[in-house]
Amino acid sequence: MNIQIFGTPKSRDTKKALRFFKERGIKPQFVDLTQREIAKGELNKFIQKFSLNELINIKEYQKEGLDHYRLSDQELIDKLIANPQIMTQPLIRADNLLKINWDEQVWRSWYKEQKS
Repeated sequence: MNIQIFGTPKSRDTKKALRFFKERGIKPQFVDLTQREIAKGELNKFIQKFSLNELINIKEYQKEGLDHYRLSDQELIDKLIANPQIMTQPLIRADNLLKINWDEQVWRSWYKEQKS
C-alpha cells in the first residue's frame, strides 16, 4: 500500500499521521505543502469525496480574515493551494482511498488490510 501524506511540518495531525505509519513499518511519501503546491487535480479528488467546506480549517481561515469575503469555489481552491495553513491537514491518499484529518481508526483498518 502506497501512502501519500499532504500537509505542513507545523501541523500536529500531520506529524501524528507520519509517526503512525512509520511506527508500523510503512514509509509514507510526505508532500510538504510549504515546499510544493498540491496539484489541482489531486485537490479535486479530495473535494469530490469530502466537499470543499470540509477541506477548510475554520480556525486558520478566520485567523486569515477570509471569513469576511464571499469567495467563489475557484477562488477558495486557489487560496487553499496558495496558503496550505487554511487547509484541513493531513490529506492522506492510500492507493485509491482518501482521508482527511486525524482518523486513526480508518488508518488501522488500512494497515490490517495491507497486512492480510
